[in-house]
Amino acid sequence: MNNQSKTPLYDALSQHINKRPVSFHVPGHKYGEVLQPKAHRYFQNILEIDATELSGLDDLHSPEGAILEAEVLLADLYQTRRSYFLVNGSTVGNLAMIMAACEEGAKVLVQRNCHKSVLNGLSLAKANPIFLEPEYNQEWKIPSGISLGTVKESISLYPDAKALILTYPNYYGLGYALQEIIDEAHRHNILVLVDEAHGPHFILGDPFPSSALQLGADIVVQSAHKILPAMTMGSYLHINSDLVNRNKLEEYLAMFQSSSPSYPIMASLDLARNYLSAYMHEDVTFLLTEIRRFRDELMKIPAIRVLDYPNESGDPLKITIQSRCHLNGFELQRRLEEAAIFTELADPNNVLLILPLLKEGQRFPFEETLLKIKKALAGLPVHTPHEIFETVRQKISTLAIPFKEMENLEIKELPITKALGEVCAETIIPYPPGIPLLLKGERVTKERLSQLSLLIQTGARFQGESSLKEGYIKIYCTA
Repeated sequence: MNNQSKTPLYDALSQHINKRPVSFHVPGHKYGEVLQPKAHRYFQNILEIDATELSGLDDLHSPEGAILEAEVLLADLYQTRRSYFLVNGSTVGNLAMIMAACEEGAKVLVQRNCHKSVLNGLSLAKANPIFLEPEYNQEWKIPSGISLGTVKESISLYPDAKALILTYPNYYGLGYALQEIIDEAHRHNILVLVDEAHGPHFILGDPFPSSALQLGADIVVQSAHKILPAMTMGSYLHINSDLVNRNKLEEYLAMFQSSSPSYPIMASLDLARNYLSAYMHEDVTFLLTEIRRFRDELMKIPAIRVLDYPNESGDPLKITIQSRCHLNGFELQRRLEEAAIFTELADPNNVLLILPLLKEGQRFPFEETLLKIKKALAGLPVHTPHEIFETVRQKISTLAIPFKEMENLEIKELPITKALGEVCAETIIPYPPGIPLLLKGERVTKERLSQLSLLIQTGARFQGESSLKEGYIKIYCTA
């Protein structure tokens, strides 16, 4: 393994700044010299390394110096054929891998609870998606992962499928039998693409789930910024097999990524890789001790319940608390926000907390947080609501209208109560987590309407259309 203590891109930027360069190039802030006074406190230092493709700083779209060396170190750490820095988030990685692997009209098996960027990639590729419904966890009251049985059935129905697109783990950190699913797909020469946005740290091994890379997935995209100490939008893409057309993938990365990539983001990706590579056994021991202490104290609060992963198959950096009082998950989240505790997401029943990947000796305000949570939830009477959440019975489904035909159809609005059986003309996305509830081109079912009504009633936020708040939904005119 190469020397993982190196940070070639960050070092190249540092050396460049140490020359006290005078900028007659973009960007316009000139290393932070041209800046509003009130912004100095936060921006001055970071703008010093916000450079561009200068001599010695390499080029993301044709790397041969410091960026290439940093990406080689990344591939070496993750033991992949090739790894790439992404400056437009995992979104651009999902778009590029789908476009590289899926031709127009190709049948693609897709885990239904995927991120919206996966659906956008399929739409751009004009592929023919076959949606695989995930299992439903009754205790957590959320969709989890897909089952091996569903995958086998889908391959039997669509033996000419070209790819299988999976999301692993789910947003709440729940894992599933990924190894068996990857093996099954490969037995039928189906390429496996994995959106592992929340698992860049899984290569650390126990107590974390196994990484999709270690289990043999062909292309894996990871959001380094979600768990590792990287800047927002900083992500990784890994090629993990010879089945991938690398030239085609790189062509789409060059097409979708900014031609003016952020050097602070790229440097943070270099540093995040270095941070992960130096994570030791004693760091794991320290982290688990901190998490266990925090969880144990949360469990003493009557108004909430701390959920456990089935068979301990989940990410310990995720803690999901479930309401045991009259507050729903969104109301519980707002109550915490009033105490300046900002959580990752809420759903009708739960609130998700994402913990930091601490190293031995690093401090995080767990004790102060516990005091605030206890105060915010003090005196709330225990009352476990019984939410009726209709699960989707149909495990395998397709779009009612192919992507290619949608652009030629007229759209109208209908009251949500009258949309049953119609074809949805908008993708309805509760955000976070950014997982679509209804897909553009999908027929509206009783179960989806029930889920939508529950989300609206309990205060969920949606990206995109505002007509939902007024009780309307967009549908295609197919008659």
